[in-house]
Amino acid sequence: MGRGKKYDQAVASFDKDATHSWESAIGLIKGFPQKKYDQTVHITMNLGIDGRQADQILRGTVMLPHGTGKDLRVLVVTQGPLAQVAEEAGADIVGGAELVAKIESGWLDFDLVIASPDMMGQVGKLGRVLGPRGLMPNPKTGTVTRDIEKAVSEAKAGRVEYRADSKSGNNAQAPIGKMSFDEKALIENARAFADAILRAKPASAKGQFVRKCIVSAAMGPGVKIDRALLAA
Repeated sequence: MGRGKKYDQAVASFDKDATHSWESAIGLIKGFPQKKYDQTVHITMNLGIDGRQADQILRGTVMLPHGTGKDLRVLVVTQGPLAQVAEEAGADIVGGAELVAKIESGWLDFDLVIASPDMMGQVGKLGRVLGPRGLMPNPKTGTVTRDIEKAVSEAKAGRVEYRADSKSGNNAQAPIGKMSFDEKALIENARAFADAILRAKPASAKGQFVRKCIVSAAMGPGVKIDRALLAA
């Protein structure tokens, strides 16, 4: 089954094997035939790591200077005074054990879960529900914390998570905005993500760290970034 006329037109409009600067790549993507909806733009970096080794798994977060263009529905599992802190910080859903039970029953109407450390004994029971969806809170991504205000504020402002391991094909990837963003905003978001990945290079990783970097619209072809711009 083909991908559609607009996809084919986009592929035919450029050399898919050529590499580009950030400016050239984003310009190409913005110039492709547009869909009727505001597509998300993604970045994917294939890394020279052995994602089977614990010391080479990359997991973390990046603050995008211009956000992602998506209004995240943030759920916070906490109790006591931190519940009010979460509400005042802008969390969409706040609760304790009752939320854990609701999620266990199959409710998943949220995009991100933040938990205070004292609630992880209960939240841990949700591993089989949240884990496969990439929603399980983790200290490495700042989603298990007592600084609830910071975690909620950053999530709302455009913090994105990444995880590169064997399950992801050693790919670090994230949304970097919408097609409606201007080129400068998309370029600055892409650079911010790439710079964060380069800084996170494991000491034990050998050889070429960034093997390939591609930017693309959700339903469009990928455009390769020049690896000379991604030297770690």
